Amino acid sequence: MNDTPERQETAPRDLPPLGHEHLQRVLTWRTVANSAAHLVPHLSPGLSLLDVMCGPGTVTVDLASRLAPGRVIGLDSSATAVEYAAGLAFDAGLSNTSFLVGDVYALPVADASVDIVHAHQVLQHVDDPVAALREMRRVLRPGGILAARDADYGGAAWYPKLPALATWMAACRAVHTMRGGDPDAGRALKAWARQAGFAEVTRSASVWCFASEAEREWWGESWAQRATEADFVARAIEAGVARLKDLHEIGAAWRQWALDPDGWFVLTHGEIIAVR
Repeated sequence: MNDTPERQETAPRDLPPLGHEHLQRVLTWRTVANSAAHLVPHLSPGLSLLDVMCGPGTVTVDLASRLAPGRVIGLDSSATAVEYAAGLAFDAGLSNTSFLVGDVYALPVADASVDIVHAHQVLQHVDDPVAALREMRRVLRPGGILAARDADYGGAAWYPKLPALATWMAACRAVHTMRGGDPDAGRALKAWARQAGFAEVTRSASVWCFASEAEREWWGESWAQRATEADFVARAIEAGVARLKDLHEIGAAWRQWALDPDGWFVLTHGEIIAVR
């Protein structure tokens, strides 16, 4: 599997619906190298792992190939995502994977039964991240580790400084909060983990950087589409941070950014390795 950022250019665009097309394209780009590098030093063949909210399973399958013959479970709230992930594992010839539909607050996994819990871009979307982390801790064996990574939109930066992208950031943050999440989750991971009962927590940070032509096309078009989707539009207008006219200007600005050879976007992520 090609783990370089250029893999975005060939990310599948004809997946079964997982929600919105931009989300499908984001999720199918993710690999261990670009989304879970902080976990790599802790991976050894034979360890078991639970991938919480695994989406279409690209990271899960990547992890399973590294941990074989260890058992790897992917869990998501979407039956469509679970079906797609199971197909991806089958196509990869992996026999050490299984996929379940489940709830992050009530994981269908026995107490103290897995060596690693992996949660990527999960805690920013839940309304009680500490409760979710307590549930993840429950299924870890003593000495097992939780690896979590979440974006922090407060650390986002871009060039050129198009005014409509500043409006986009305000709308993005407002919509994220209205949905019960925290757009600055990356910086809070250690605090949440300690509140959930993890005493040994190591922090790190990394970024996604979108600068090549392929990266700009993929990231810019994804957000250009999302800015005019009904749900995002309704929530942004309800929050009072954008009008319909503003949202169309945001879409146009993302496409302008994508076409600019000097275009550059960085999204900061907080990461933790927490030991039970």
